[in-house]
Amino acid sequence: MQTSKLRPVFCLLINKNFTRNITVNNTVVKETEETIPQGKPWREIPSLPSLPIIGQLHHLLPGGFLYNLSSMEFMTKMNKTYGPITRFDPLFGAPPLIILFDAESSAQILRGENWMPERPGFLSLQYYRNSYKKNKSELAGLLTDHGEKWKKFRSMVNPAMLQPKTIKLYSETLDEVAQDMITRLKSLRGEDNTIKSKLDVEINLWSLESIGVVALGDRLNCLDPNLPENSPARKLINVVHDFFTVSEALDFKPSLWRYISTPMFKRAMKVYEDQENLTKYFVDEAIKKLKTKNANADEERGVLEKLLEIDQTVAHIMACDMLFAGVDTTGNSVLFMLYLLASNPEKQDKLREEIRSQQEKRPYLKACIKESMRLMPVVSGNLRKTTKEYNVLGYNIPKGMFVTFAHEIMSSMETYYPRPKEFIPERWLVGKEDPLYYGNAHPFTTSPFGFGVRGCIGRRIAELEIETFIARLVQNFKVEWFGPPLNIKNSSLNYASGPFNFIFKDV
Repeated sequence: MQTSKLRPVFCLLINKNFTRNITVNNTVVKETEETIPQGKPWREIPSLPSLPIIGQLHHLLPGGFLYNLSSMEFMTKMNKTYGPITRFDPLFGAPPLIILFDAESSAQILRGENWMPERPGFLSLQYYRNSYKKNKSELAGLLTDHGEKWKKFRSMVNPAMLQPKTIKLYSETLDEVAQDMITRLKSLRGEDNTIKSKLDVEINLWSLESIGVVALGDRLNCLDPNLPENSPARKLINVVHDFFTVSEALDFKPSLWRYISTPMFKRAMKVYEDQENLTKYFVDEAIKKLKTKNANADEERGVLEKLLEIDQTVAHIMACDMLFAGVDTTGNSVLFMLYLLASNPEKQDKLREEIRSQQEKRPYLKACIKESMRLMPVVSGNLRKTTKEYNVLGYNIPKGMFVTFAHEIMSSMETYYPRPKEFIPERWLVGKEDPLYYGNAHPFTTSPFGFGVRGCIGRRIAELEIETFIARLVQNFKVEWFGPPLNIKNSSLNYASGPFNFIFKDV
């Protein structure tokens, strides 16, 4: 597969030894802290040579060691050059970063963190919500809050977001969205059964329509071919896409926005404000409809209703976070899976056979999703800010250090998975005696939804969306691929990038 040039994404780890009892939700648990063995200082972790003032910047410039590399190429080169642990020094106000390519070390840190692990990211959004905006809330949301504020917000929204019976309420509507998307794809095909329009934009329309059902409690009509450009739904589509463009520029690339108000910083603040206002508009519309709805005491309430019962501000913030986190991620997961199924027709045929059998459980569909997320993850790795000191691979990592876990690289290592570059959904279904059995790999090699209490709160929703749409698509089309491998753009996420050489044949 090909990747376009861009910057890398990173990960983290930790360790433990001494225990004490603490109480969480009235349950006594053991919290583990560390008796740190003596190791080398973190500054001795292998890394690129630095120069005075500019540090390691010259390696990213023309002629430099890392110039013109994609994220995957960067990570692969750093791993091959420096081994299972390396570091990247501070640049333009960004903190130093430790990168781990070792699953056991990653598990050491991820499992060793306390009950309020810090997951840095979206710092510009955090600045907007906590400092820039005029009407600040005590809570900023799951994407940007940390510590006690994050714990408070997460505890409030968990009951609404994590109950399987609540998520199942959306099965029928999400299937309607999927069928509408199939109809749209059929209308977009040319005589050669290809789609000339931007398929990534089309899939994101489906993704936004789907998450909007949950976050905003209603259909947005994103799939309406006559949707006006100035409509709130169309504006929301555009601003959600712009979110990742501006956050990548400010949060994942060298930038001076921490010191001066750059043009990109001003654009980002406008994007965040527009998204917040548009989301508020849709939440307010949903509230109006709920007020006219005949309430049934025995009827299971949806996510938005449950959030509104907590607090209207909480519902608004959570809706924003769902839209930020649930459009491009789910959309690109589907595009990557379509590419893998089109490139492996025998796997696609096997999946279609399962879908046509109309069995209630679909193990092969779930296995295809897991294998797709292992082989072509949307998120390259996880990131943590350590809440205590660790000794990792012989180096002392202090509290407050940014550590990234390179799951995408680890998932492609022969060390962990036999035939790691191949799309083999069966590895998630075979027994322990089979060499391909996924359980033989370290459980921390792949982590598409994060880990622990900071794992993706929308996982059940995303999985339901993907399962529903892929099932309908395979039921209606035989998908083929022609031409060179799919291009991937690496930024804050891994993006499927055109041309999209799919052929959608009726079956």
